[in-house]
Order: sequence, then C-alpha cells, then structure tokens
Amino acid sequence: MLKINPEFVDGLEKFGAVDINACYNCGNCTAICPLSDGDNSFPRKMLRYSVLGLENKIEDSLDPWLCYYCGECSETCPREANPGELMMSLRRWLISKYDWTGLSGLFYSSVPALIIGFVLVAILMIGICFTKHFNTETIMDFGHHFEKYLILAVASLILIPNIIRMFWFTILKEKIKAPLVSYIKGIWELILHMFTQKNSLKCENNTFRWLEHLLIVFGYLLLLFTTVFLNWFSTENTFIIWFGYIVGGLVFIFTFDFILGRIKKNKEINKFSHPSDWLFVIWLFLLGFTGFIVRIFIDTDLISNNLWLYMIHLIVIAQWGILIVPFGKWPHFLYRSFAMYFKKLEEDSK
Repeated sequence: MLKINPEFVDGLEKFGAVDINACYNCGNCTAICPLSDGDNSFPRKMLRYSVLGLENKIEDSLDPWLCYYCGECSETCPREANPGELMMSLRRWLISKYDWTGLSGLFYSSVPALIIGFVLVAILMIGICFTKHFNTETIMDFGHHFEKYLILAVASLILIPNIIRMFWFTILKEKIKAPLVSYIKGIWELILHMFTQKNSLKCENNTFRWLEHLLIVFGYLLLLFTTVFLNWFSTENTFIIWFGYIVGGLVFIFTFDFILGRIKKNKEINKFSHPSDWLFVIWLFLLGFTGFIVRIFIDTDLISNNLWLYMIHLIVIAQWGILIVPFGKWPHFLYRSFAMYFKKLEEDSK
C-alpha cells in the first residue's frame, strides 16, 4: 500500500527543490525531454511522486539518474515549476538515502553542519602537522601516503557500501531478476557511462558542456594517477613533471569556467546553485590550482620555506576526499553510471 506524505515537498526544498507545487501535470516536460520515451516518462512521473510524497516509489526509482539536466524542460515549463531542478534535488535526496552514514543528508540540508565539517577537517590536518613538528619533508611524506589511504578508505567504507544499498533499493527490493550474463555484459556499459556520460549528448546544444565534463573527469583521473601512483611531487622525471603541470592547469582552467557559469547564471542549469554545487566547483578548482603552485615551489626549491602552501594544499585534499567525494556532489557521476548499469539489468529482466 502506497503511503502519501504531503510534507515531503517541504523537506525536499532543503535539497534544492523550488516551486514544485506550481506543477499542473500538463506533461510538457516529458514531451520536450530528448531522453524521455515510453519507458522513461520523466520528469513528469517524478514530479507527481514528489507532490504526492511517494517516498518509497522515488527511493526505488532510477529515473532521476537518467536526467542530465540540460534545462530544456525548465525553460519551456508554462508554470515555471523548474522540473530540471527538481530532478537535481531528487538526486541529492537519493544520495542521502543510499548513504549508510546519514552524513550526506545532513550536509545537503544544513549549511552550518557543512561549515563545521570543513573546519573540523582543517583543524585535524593542522593538528597532524603539529604532531610532526611542522617538518616539511615529514609532512610531505605523510601527504603522499595520506592520499592513497584516503582513497582506499572512502571507497571501501563508504562508496562501495552505498552502491550496494542502491542495488538493494533499485534491483533486489524490486525483485528484478536479470540473467547472470547481463551482469557481466553490462560491466562495459557501466565503464563507458562512468567515463563518458555519453547519454548527455542526446540533449540539444549540450556538446560543449559534455566535452568540458569529459576533460575535467579525465584530467582529474590523470592528476590522481600522477600524484598517487607516480608520486610526481618528488619525481625527477621531466615528462611526469610537465605532465603534472599540464593536467593540473587544465583541471583548474575548465573548472574556473564552470565557476564563471555559476556566477553569470547564463544557462538554465546555472540558475539555481545549491551549496554543494558551489563547494564542488570551488574545491575542484582549488585542487588543481594549489597542486599547480605547489609543483612550481617544489621545482624551484622554495617549498621548504613555504610549508604553509603545502599545508593549504593538504587541507584542500582532505576536505575534498573526506567530505565532498563521499557526501557531496562528486558521487553523482558514480551513482548515475551504476543507474545506467542497473537500468540495463531491469530491461534484460523483462
């Protein structure tokens, strides 16, 4: 039996939803969406579920992840109900449901809690540097190991369990029984969507945005590869050093363009910015920028007398890895990729 919760809309506003009750269920959003078809009549269906407060139906649905927020539905909505922003809000809400720690929901709905989290992480990193007597060599050695262990910890303790919970809500709970071969074949689709987000190309006038996202994703992964696995902060290999410069520069240049878009609000997707949106683009920019400057200081032998700079970089890495990656906007691309995988399983089970 479905349980209706009329107060659900009020709670969803904390996740960024605006003007949901303005919807008159005309269906314009579904008609104009290039990704909607007979099987995926979004965002209209999600709008109705949200207005009625059908939390279980939303929790078990993959539809919010099939939307790439091109903004066309919001631009043409006769009631200005902003269905595109609703879908974005539902994705944040779903992340809070997948997250077994409950911290995603707290940080998405409470700016003070988010600020406290960032301050505590900064204090933690400064405290660690204090215990190492602010010795440059010791702290930088700690930083290299910290990055590796942080990635392993976040992936194994938070992201993987959350994906398992997502699998429970959308596949097991819904009693979807796909053949074993579908699980194996679908892995390629999972990887493809994870790194390319290719379905967003179906949206009109979205090619440049898709390319920017693609370059940032690959730039971020390459930067991660060079810093963690090739240890380019201390290597003497000229190729790796210049590779790090180029990748770090690309990451913060393209991210800076994202920040400008948020400031100018020149596109539908940028008209409404949740705090998590700002934190994601600003901290991604800071990652590339501080890493770039630190590299210059290392190559010019200035880092020993400017430990504060490396400490800032280390704090940015810690805040990014401890807060934004598991509990912020970063997991969106991960959950969306698995949603595509699970959607394929759902289709193969029919």
